[in-house]
Amino acid sequence: MLAACSPTYNWRDYNSPTAPFSAMFPDKPVTHTRSVNLDGMNADMTMTAAEIDGAMFAIGTGEAPDAAKAAAAVSAMKIALVKNIGATVTSEKASATATAGGAAPTQGASIDIEAKGMQNGVPMRLVGHFESRGRRFYQVIVMGKEKSVPQDEVDMFMRSFKPN
Repeated sequence: MLAACSPTYNWRDYNSPTAPFSAMFPDKPVTHTRSVNLDGMNADMTMTAAEIDGAMFAIGTGEAPDAAKAAAAVSAMKIALVKNIGATVTSEKASATATAGGAAPTQGASIDIEAKGMQNGVPMRLVGHFESRGRRFYQVIVMGKEKSVPQDEVDMFMRSFKPN
């Protein structure tokens, strides 16, 4: 009977109908769009997410007026999420990205982090990938109670994200 209550990861392919990315989600994702302020830049951000046992698997995306503002959004998203759970970043790697496309390569930036914090007295873990490509920016995260964020599932989700 206890086994019937435990979560299962029902991985499925997802191709965004509104943004250029694909990924695998551990359950059927839901999508919503809202306006956000990213360090002074207002943008509509579309979040696609699925929750399993208190762990949120989510991809947010939006478009900035130009590539420089999209790159700045990467840092702003990271700071806001870390602050949201009162976290301490335990690992961070930043890099510039370049992808071929059209007449010229698309420039961008990316940051990968792991962070730990507390929310309502509960230990939380955040694993995030923040990326810009041209005017488009992405936030790929797994966040939840520290004990309900299995590393194998985090790895599966993060590896599956592909900006198109």
